[in-house]
Amino acid sequence: MHQDAPAAQPHLVRRFGFFQATALNMSNMIGIGPFITIPALMSAVNGGGPQCMLGWFVALLITLPDGLIWAELGAAMPHAGGSYSYLREAYGPQRWGRFMAFLFIWQFLISGPMEIGSGFIGLKQYLGFLLQDASSATLHAIVLGLGGLLFILLYRRIGSVGKITVSLWIGTMLTVGAVIVSGIGHFDPKIAFDFPPGAFHFSFGFIMGLGAAARIGVYDYLGYYDICYIGEEVRDPAKVIPRSIVFSLLAVAAIYLTMNLVIIGVVPWRTFVPVPETGAAPIASIFMEKIWGKEVATVFTLMILWTAFASIFALTLGYSRVPYAAARDGYFFSVFSRLHPTKNFPHISLTFIIVLSLACSFLNLTTLIDALLTMRILVQFVGQVGAVYLLRRLQPDRPRPFSMWLYPLPALLALLGWLFLFWTADPKLKLGSLAASVFGVLLFLAWSWRVRQWPFGDPKSRPKAPIRGPSSS
Repeated sequence: MHQDAPAAQPHLVRRFGFFQATALNMSNMIGIGPFITIPALMSAVNGGGPQCMLGWFVALLITLPDGLIWAELGAAMPHAGGSYSYLREAYGPQRWGRFMAFLFIWQFLISGPMEIGSGFIGLKQYLGFLLQDASSATLHAIVLGLGGLLFILLYRRIGSVGKITVSLWIGTMLTVGAVIVSGIGHFDPKIAFDFPPGAFHFSFGFIMGLGAAARIGVYDYLGYYDICYIGEEVRDPAKVIPRSIVFSLLAVAAIYLTMNLVIIGVVPWRTFVPVPETGAAPIASIFMEKIWGKEVATVFTLMILWTAFASIFALTLGYSRVPYAAARDGYFFSVFSRLHPTKNFPHISLTFIIVLSLACSFLNLTTLIDALLTMRILVQFVGQVGAVYLLRRLQPDRPRPFSMWLYPLPALLALLGWLFLFWTADPKLKLGSLAASVFGVLLFLAWSWRVRQWPFGDPKSRPKAPIRGPSSS
C-alpha cells in the first residue's frame, strides 16, 4: 500500500535576486532618513550651514569600506541573521564566538527596534504636516495602525514579500525623483552655499561637530547591508549580496548629494536651524509647498509617508531574522526559532520586533539616532572588522566567493571611522553603551553557568535544542 511522503519541514527558501536585494537595501537606506535628518545635520558643525554636509562625505568614507566587509562576510556565509552568524563563526562558535554572538543579540534587541522606531517617528512628523490640527495622541494612534498594516504585509511567504519590496522601492524612487526634478529648476546657489562666518574654522569643536554630522550621515546610509540578514533567502548569494551592497551605497550617495543640495538651494537653511525642542520641521514638505503650493505638497507628503513605510518594511523584514537565527542555533529562547508551519517565515520573531519598534516610536528622534549607533559600534561594526581579519588568518582555505578590494585597507579605514564616531559621541551615550555591554557580559556569564557551557563547562558541548524561555518552561 502506498504511503504518503512525509510533509516537508518548514524552511527558509531562496527567492531574492539582485533586483529585489538592491530594492531592499535602497528602500531601507533612503526611507525617511534624509527627510527628517536634514535640519539636525545642518545644525551640527560650527553653528550650522552648508559645511555640515561634509558629514555625508565622512559617512560614505566609513560605510563604503564597511560595505566591503559585509560583502565578503555575506558572500562567504549567506545565512539568516547576518552579523550574528559572522561573529559566531569568526571568533569560534564554542568559545569567544558564543560570547560575541550573545553580545550582538543583546545590543540588537535594543538598537534594532530603535532604528525601526525612528522610522515611525518620521511618519509622525510628516503626518503632522497633513493633519495639522491632529493631537499627538491621534498621530500616535495612526502610527500604531500602520504598525498593524506592516505586520499584515510581512506575515506571508518570502516570494510575495519580494514583490512587495520592489513595489515599495518604486514609490521611494518616485519620491526622491520628484524632489530632484522640482529642485533643479528652482535651485539658487546663493541660498545653497550661504556659508556663515567661520564655517570651516578648524578646531576641536569642528571635529566634534563633524563627528555628530557623520553619525547622522551614517544613520541615513544604514541599511546597505540589510540583504545580509536574510542571506538564507537569497538566490546566488555569492554574487547577489556583494553587488547589491556596493551598488546600493553608490546609488544612494549620488541621490543624497543631489537631493539635499536642491532642498537647501530652495529653502534657506537659516529658517530651520537650530532645531526647536518641539522637533524638526517636515523640511521636504515645506520645500515642495514653496515651489508648487499646498496641494502639491500634500500629495508629495503622502509619497514621503510611502517612502518611510518602505524603509520600515525593509528593516523589519531583515531584523526579524536575527532572533530567529540565534534561537535556531540554541543561543536564544526557543520560541523565536519557530517558523510558520505553512508560510515558512519566523512569525514569532517578526511579532516581537514590531511590538518593540512601536514602543520606541515614543522616544526623542535625535537621542534615538545617537544611541542606536553608539551602541552598535563596538560589538557589531568593530567586531566585524576583527571577524574578517580572523577568518583570513585562521581559516585561509575557507571558500571566499568575494574578497574585498585592496585588503586590508578598507578594513582599516572602516575601523578608524567607527572609532572616530564613537570617540566624538556624547559622553553619556558612550557610558550608556558601555554599561549596556557590561550588563550583557553579566547576562552571558549567568546564562552560560545555567546551561553549563563555556566558560563554565566543556567548550565542545553544545545545546541539544534551542534554549527554552519562560513561556516554554
